[in-house]
Amino acid sequence: MRTAVRAHAPTILVTAFEPFGGSPLNPTIEILRILGTLPCALGRRVFATLPVVSGTGPTSAWAALKRALEEFAPDAVVALGESARADQLNFERVALNLLDARIPDNAGVQITDARVIDGAADAHFATIPLREMLAACASEGVAAQLSLSAGTFLCNEVMFRLLEHGTPRVSGFLHVPQLPEQAQARGGPSMEAETSARGVHAALEVLAARLATGVLA
Repeated sequence: MRTAVRAHAPTILVTAFEPFGGSPLNPTIEILRILGTLPCALGRRVFATLPVVSGTGPTSAWAALKRALEEFAPDAVVALGESARADQLNFERVALNLLDARIPDNAGVQITDARVIDGAADAHFATIPLREMLAACASEGVAAQLSLSAGTFLCNEVMFRLLEHGTPRVSGFLHVPQLPEQAQARGGPSMEAETSARGVHAALEVLAARLATGVLA
């Protein structure tokens, strides 16, 4: 007699960042709001917005992320960050053990030429199914590409700390373009939040389907 296999209903934590760099906006916050209105085919999504503060202190992005990990115990984490230079969604492949900030964080601290974690590996690779998620995004007509690394500012720091932490094992980072109203003020490419959210939603659906099979556990 054949036994039916019940699919696991995964929990995916999706994070945004607060505004930074003099802009009153951050597209990742609006993307999280939109994602919260969209139904999931499998499992559930939970959300957290992180402060743009480096390090491990109580007001840091990492401290906020650790609290969310403890609260939700997610099966996977997909962190979102803003890039004023991006003209499409960037699926980041590598996080570097390097802090070299071009601007100060929201606490006024600017760290240069430092390691994220002393004694840790030089780099970590994303553990989400990047190409499958990228293909799902593109199938929705949303421009997207693989990107080599998450840079050397807080986006990279959060990605590196998350992968070094290792729980959950499945984690990754996406950079999204700035909003059109931000581009009007400071120039550069942009994308509507609704478009970015449509691509992220499709990518998350693929991730949830893979998690449900246990392949990524």
